[in-house]
Amino acid sequence: MNNLVIDLTHGGVKIATSLSKKGEKVLAYDLYNTLKSKDSEMLQNYGVKLIQLDDLSNFKGDMNVIYPIHMPLPFSKIRKHNPHLNYTFKTHHEAVKDLLEGWGDDFVKVEITGVKGKTTSTFMLKEILIDENPLILSSLGALLYDDKKEIILKKDISITPANIKETVDLAYKIANPICEIAEGKVESENKRKYNSAIFESSLGVSGIGDVGLLLNIVENYPIAKNQSTASEAKRQVFRCPCVCIQKETMDEYYKDVRHDNINTFSLTDTSSNLFITNANYSLDQTTLEICFRDVKTIKGNNISGEMKVKTFAPGPHHASNVLGVVLTGLSLEIDEDKIIKGLENYKGIPGRTNKKTIENSTVIEEINPGLNTEAIKESINMIGNLNDYYISIGGDYGITCEEIDEEKLTNFLNTLTADIILTGELGFSIKSKLTKKATYIENYNDVYDMAINNNKNLLFIYRSDYRKVSQR
Repeated sequence: MNNLVIDLTHGGVKIATSLSKKGEKVLAYDLYNTLKSKDSEMLQNYGVKLIQLDDLSNFKGDMNVIYPIHMPLPFSKIRKHNPHLNYTFKTHHEAVKDLLEGWGDDFVKVEITGVKGKTTSTFMLKEILIDENPLILSSLGALLYDDKKEIILKKDISITPANIKETVDLAYKIANPICEIAEGKVESENKRKYNSAIFESSLGVSGIGDVGLLLNIVENYPIAKNQSTASEAKRQVFRCPCVCIQKETMDEYYKDVRHDNINTFSLTDTSSNLFITNANYSLDQTTLEICFRDVKTIKGNNISGEMKVKTFAPGPHHASNVLGVVLTGLSLEIDEDKIIKGLENYKGIPGRTNKKTIENSTVIEEINPGLNTEAIKESINMIGNLNDYYISIGGDYGITCEEIDEEKLTNFLNTLTADIILTGELGFSIKSKLTKKATYIENYNDVYDMAINNNKNLLFIYRSDYRKVSQR
């Protein structure tokens, strides 16, 4: 069978070369014409043939097309180049699951998706699983924890499905150095430094997780040039044997799904498997009293009970992430005390969501490359007295497939009484659209200085690659 890997921008090179290593016949199509010369050489070295879709007319028999879930190219436009081939179609996610068949059968694996909160939830779960030396793929990088010490496998890495395989391969190289193999220091069986794995994914999951966690769909944005949506892509979470999902998301988008092991969570809906009975929000440490009932576990049990957790979750949208993580932990039958301790150890993520004090100013940072209007609303709503704060809104464009609705954002900002500071590309773009008075500061670093000099607190909401802002 021939395998045609489409899209070499979002991990297709890794999928194509991995298939070739397994002895498969592999073709590749550079959908966006972005293939780098070094990647082209790699494909050539592994015997992967670059083709145009017109070249399909030269093939016979079976053709397994491996495509990204957000591909704007309809299947019909692929088939028309050779209608006589026997086509099958698999997403990149499905291909990664096939490539990792048999991997990780003896330890816990979690895949996390959703529109918001993926990275936060990944690192909450990391604290819970820290004794299991978790292997992590997140928007902060491919990471390995060995005796609670962080090892950066790769910093600049996206959360496309192919990079799950890349993360596993990088961890293998750490545990099995070539120099040691050459010296005969490695046993025939592969060494492994991790006993759990957490993978963050932007548009659905591969299905290799024991639990798939779908946090929310706060905005069902279009993908594939408006041919599909975020909710359709994230439907892939139901490939996991156990699914934890926000109740409201389940009810709105997936009523048609039939799955034996679905657990739901909600801030308010008491018909869900896990919900809050009492919440005391604080910018330092929030206390949540939680009730759970009939939670289906990966071991086939049903569990019920109550627990109280304390963690960094200054607003309801953060608390919703906590509920998803707690439900995931219970579904894995992780000891409740371990869940409670892990969440208490979570203090936020520097360069993402965190609270700090600079001189006399309290600074709350909400930094996210996929920040949208709903997330901005939720961040502002968590501040009790807005008059004590400057609200800074800003950031970059072109960093994710999902862009921000400027009209919706400006309409919301016009309703605020707080002092607004705009910064960055986003701030510059919306300043002329605002009817209320706002200050524009080009360099976001000067926003911090303004707050400190005026003895004001600061809510800094910035749409950006976290790496840029975390360097200040």
